[in-house]
Amino acid sequence: MKPPPRLAQLETRYAALRQELAGVGYLSQGSVYRRPAGQSGNRFTWSTKVKTKTVSLALSAEQADWLEQAIAEHRRVKTILAEMHRLSRQIMRARFPDTDRRRPLNRKVLRLI
Repeated sequence: MKPPPRLAQLETRYAALRQELAGVGYLSQGSVYRRPAGQSGNRFTWSTKVKTKTVSLALSAEQADWLEQAIAEHRRVKTILAEMHRLSRQIMRARFPDTDRRRPLNRKVLRLI
């Protein structure tokens, strides 16, 4: 049996997101701060939360560039995973029949809107 067009479209998008995850590089949380030249303090600083405490580390220019790419990749992965969560719930609703309920299940409950 061929899936309905809407379900096939959702599954195609999900497969594309899985392919995107296959190409993920290095990941890191936090942020990199770049001070202007001539300002006192470390020129490049990375900070992140560890057990509710903010931890900072002085970096070289190369380390700052590398960490910025890793942080951007981490943010991209979080975005992809959020969409995969949403698509999974949509696929489940499209693939399986809904149970009998007194009140219909709204889309807000499953965070589809």
